Amino acid sequence: MAMQRLDKILASQNLGSRKEVGAIIRSGRTNVNGVAVKRSEQKADPDSDVITVDGEILEFKKFIYLMMNKPVGVLSASRDPRARTVVDLLPPRLRRRGIFPAGRLDKDTRGMLILTDDGAFAHRMLAPKSHVMKWYEAELDSPVSQGDILAFRRGVTLGNGMTCLPAELSVLREGEHPLVLIKVREGKFHQVKRMFLARENLVLSLRRVRIGGLSLDPALPEGAARELSPEEVSLALGEGHG
Repeated sequence: MAMQRLDKILASQNLGSRKEVGAIIRSGRTNVNGVAVKRSEQKADPDSDVITVDGEILEFKKFIYLMMNKPVGVLSASRDPRARTVVDLLPPRLRRRGIFPAGRLDKDTRGMLILTDDGAFAHRMLAPKSHVMKWYEAELDSPVSQGDILAFRRGVTLGNGMTCLPAELSVLREGEHPLVLIKVREGKFHQVKRMFLARENLVLSLRRVRIGGLSLDPALPEGAARELSPEEVSLALGEGHG
C-alpha cells in the first residue's frame, strides 16, 4: 500500500478523529518500526510498517465487514435525524467512518444485514448480475399453492407491471399461517412483500437468514453485530456456494 500520513492511518482504524489521533501522536504514544513518532504528517506504510499505539501493535484493516442481526423498528441507513439506524446500534469499536448497510432491510424486517465501508464489495454482492442469492423466511396470511411456487420460478409480475427475476419458493411449515423460504437475486423496494401481494397473499413477518453461502449466525442476538472472517466475506459473495 502507498505511504500515508500517520494521523490518517490511525483515524481510519477508528482510534479517534484526525484531531484526536493528532494529540495521541504528539504525546509520543505512537511508534513506527520501534521509533517514536511525534509528527502527524509522518508517513508510513500500514501494510509493511509496524505501528504501535501505547505499546499495542496496530492491526491495520483497509475495510471492515460486519454481520448484524437487525431487529424490527430500526432503519437500514447510516444516519437519520428522526429515527434510530443500524449504525447507531454498533458499539464504538466497530463504528468506523464511512460504514453503511450493504443492502437494506425494511424497518419491520429483521435478520441478517451486512455493514461495510467497502463499496466495491457491496456492489458485487447486491448487483443482480452477480446472482448472489438472498434467503428470507416469511410467515404468510394464507397458504401457498403450487401455482404460487411456479409463478415465483417463472418471475412474479408486480402490481406496477415490473417482472422480477426467477425466484425460489418452498414451504417450511404448513398451516393457516405457513412459514415459507424465499430465495431472490434482487433487492427491489419491498420486493418479497410485493411478490406475495401480486399473488393475493400478505407477509405477516419477514426475516433474512442468508446471503450467498453465508448464514445468519444463530448465536448473534438481535441488535448485535460482529466482524466477518475473510472466509465469511467470500461466502457472502456466493463463493464456495453451489
